[in-house]
Order: sequence, then structure tokens, then C-alpha cells
Amino acid sequence: MEDPTLEDPTLGEEAPAGIAEAASSLAPGGGVHMGDVTSPSDAGRTAVAAGRVYVGADAFRQIEEETLEKGDVLTVAQIAGITGAKLTSRLIPLCHSVQINGIDLELSLAEDGDPAVEVRAYVKSTGPTGVEMEAMTAVSVAALTVYDMCKSITKDLEITDVRLLAKTGGSSGDYRREE
Repeated sequence: MEDPTLEDPTLGEEAPAGIAEAASSLAPGGGVHMGDVTSPSDAGRTAVAAGRVYVGADAFRQIEEETLEKGDVLTVAQIAGITGAKLTSRLIPLCHSVQINGIDLELSLAEDGDPAVEVRAYVKSTGPTGVEMEAMTAVSVAALTVYDMCKSITKDLEITDVRLLAKTGGSSGDYRREE
């Protein structure tokens, strides 16, 4: 039978098999673990994510005119999305905590005629793992905030198209979504 441990010089003691391997969340023999990301060098990493919230004509008009009873929807959602990105590792069990060097979160009214709010997040880090989850969490939390602030006006709200648009850095290379 093979020895189930590996010598890990960063810990100074025996580490479970798989810890020094690639950052997979699947543990050898079943179960899960939070993968080791100490191997990759700290390189620049970015991620861009987007989403959309259909709010209906009445809510759209109130957002546009800044007359919504709960306040400035786009600004509150922007703050919520940034906060969400910073809390990603606390929300998603096997997601690493990363130092975020910058977050830009843009919310705007759709210009295609649909009564919708467009959300786009740009996240940057120089850490050992990517920031795709932080970008998608920023979009998701911002979209949920728009939903929450508009739900008293209409129940016909819909969050759609939350997706990764692009990422740079990391061992898996760069990615750009083809639309």
C-alpha cells in the first residue's frame, strides 16, 4: 500500500496526499478539500463577469428618475456587489480567500429597450488563485440587491445571464467568452 502522505516543506510536517497537487476540490478517495494554491506564483489575475435584472417598466422608470422609495438602486447595488466580492470565500465553502487589488462594478439601465439593469464586474488581484468567483459573486449580489429594492413595485423580476466574460492569468490560461 502506498504511503498516503507527502512531505510538504511549507508546513514542516507531513501533509495529506493531494495537498501538494493541483488545486482540485476532490479529495483522493472521495470527499472534498480546499485545494492548495501555494504552488502558483503570485501573478496578475483579472476577471470580468456580467448579469442582467429584468425589473419591469414601472421599476425601470423609477430607477431612471431616481424616485424609488428605497433610494438610489444603482448605487446601493454597487456597494452591495463590492461587499459581496470581498466576502466570496465566506459564502462559497471551498473558495479561497484572495487579496483583491481592485473592483469596478458598473450598473446601468439597459439601452436595448428592455426594462432591465445591466451589471458588470471587473476584479483584479495579484494572488495565487483567480478571481472569477469574486467577479461572479459581485454581479450576483448586486443583482439580488436590485431585486430586493424593486420587489415592492413588481413581482415580475428576473435575474438572468450571470456569467464569466473573461479572465486572465493562472495555469489554465486566459479565457474570453464568445458571444
